[in-house]
This record gives sequence, structure tokens and C-alpha cells, in this order.
Amino acid sequence: MRSTRLVLAGTVVALALAACSSQSTPEAEPTTTASEGYTPVTLDNCGTEVTLTAPPQRVVTIKSTATEMLLALGLQDVMIGTAFADGPVPQDQATAYEEIPVVSEKVPGQEALLGLGPDFVYGGWESNFSADGAGHRATLQNLGITTYVSPAACQAEGYVPDPLTFDEVADEIREVAAIFGVPGRAEELVAQQDATLASVEKPTEETTALWYSSGSDIPYVGAGIGAPQMIMDAAGLTNIFADVHDSWTSAGWEQVVAADPDVIVLVDAAWNSAEKKIGLLEANPATSQLTAVQQKRYLTVPFAAGEAGVRNADAVASLADQLAELG
Repeated sequence: MRSTRLVLAGTVVALALAACSSQSTPEAEPTTTASEGYTPVTLDNCGTEVTLTAPPQRVVTIKSTATEMLLALGLQDVMIGTAFADGPVPQDQATAYEEIPVVSEKVPGQEALLGLGPDFVYGGWESNFSADGAGHRATLQNLGITTYVSPAACQAEGYVPDPLTFDEVADEIREVAAIFGVPGRAEELVAQQDATLASVEKPTEETTALWYSSGSDIPYVGAGIGAPQMIMDAAGLTNIFADVHDSWTSAGWEQVVAADPDVIVLVDAAWNSAEKKIGLLEANPATSQLTAVQQKRYLTVPFAAGEAGVRNADAVASLADQLAELG
């Protein structure tokens, strides 16, 4: 894999901060609001060169992963709008989030975006930047608007994480913090997440799992190289579709029935809740016979926590706790 490359034009002082077991918004540095003391950044982001000589001041985020990344780094003061929320933000981010205008429930159109006058747009998916969406990245760049895509969502050959790892999630945290001139906050946040992952107790016996994202007639499930696989691995779960070389994939219920997973991880979204998925599983004559369905061995994860981002470590801890409660 061709990893995203971050080049800092100057000497970077490495900051070693103590790990904290509970995640909170880092407070190591004030938000950078001017170019004074800023280390210019040049990076290769999904095949697009991104260069900044000063920290962005008017930022729009698209997708929950992008929004929550900036909130976790304490950058709400430069956020002038958010869009395409996949669900509620974590409770510790709720107050800051409520102060930021919501631009659109989905991807904002280019006209609406330009009306806000952003200097930086951070998208969770490459598809957020299209003619029908916020506009192509090159077009926005020509208008003086820098764009950035979560590296885990890169689609070009050589840029797709294979597989996605927590090291790459940490790399994105550091990269975003460098863009905004707050590298110390990244180190604190990464240390917190490392501590969370280190505290997880995995099951003592192999526990097979289905990651059920969406779909009824044809389920859309977590496969072998993306965030679902990374999260299940860290929680000690064996993905029944780990051999599929993709982040997510369409599967057949007959495959699920044949695997008969010990537990089912239900992705909880407003448009396709965990409760709705349970209803489908229990009403389907085939899946109703699954051991996990009959014994109601369900685990849940919020939609936004199932994509690469700052909530992944907490998702691992939550799944481990839920599994322990099932016994």
C-alpha cells in the first residue's frame, strides 16, 4: 500500500504525553488561529497534493467521521458548518457540536458550500467531492478551497488501506492535527486511544461474528480489510467474512446460516436501526434458526463508529463489554 505521506517543512519536536484511560478533548495547545509559529504542511491525500502554509480558519466537514475528528481535537472554533451526519455525536462532543450550523443532512451542493465561504473542506468519503456533491477537488482548489479526504476512504489503486489498522487511524489523527497546527493534541488523543485498546479483555475462546451493516434480502456485511475487520480483531471476534478482500461486501443469507456465528454485530443507524435488523433476523425463516438469533446474542455499534475514525477504539471496548455481559 502507498501510505499517505506527510512532509513538515521544518523541525518537528516530538511530544510525549502520558496516556489517559478515559477519552477527553485534548487541551495541550490552544487552537492555532494565525500562521505565526505554524509549520507548513504538504501531503499526498488519496493522490491529491495538499499544501497549507497557514492553518484553516473556515472549515466545513462532511460525514460524521470528519466532524468528530475535529471535535476530538478541540477544533470547533474553526468549524463553520457540518453535513451528512450519520448519527448523534458522542456525548462529550454534544455541547460543541450544537454550536456549529448544519449545512445539509446529506452532501451539500457546491452552491450551498461556496455560500459559506470555507477555506477548507474535510470529507469522510472521496465521493463527497463530485459534480453532484460538494464539487470536484480540483475545482474547489481553483477557487482557493483546500480539500482533504479521510485516508481510510481512499479508492485509488495504491491508496486503499489493505488492511486498515489502528496505526493508520493514528496517522490520520496526527495528519489532521498537523494541518491545524496542533500536533500535541494528536499525541494526547492517540495515547488515550492506545490506552483504551490496551484495556480490552478479549474472549478466552474463539467467538465467531457477523458484522451486519444493512440490507434485508441481501445483507451488506463487514469484510476482511476495513474498519469492521479491524474493530472485530481488536475485540477478539472472528469475522465469518474475513476471507473477503474488501471493507464491506454483499453476502447471501445462506452463507450466514452455514457459518452460524456465535454473535451478530448490529450497526445501529437512524435509517436502519439495530431493532429493525433484529426484527428482520427473527422474522426470516432461515436466520431465525441461527444460534445467535435464538439466544439473542446481539452486539451493537453506532454507524459512525463503524467507519475509520476517532470512535473506533471506544467501539472495540464497547463490543468487548457487551460480549462479557452476554456471558
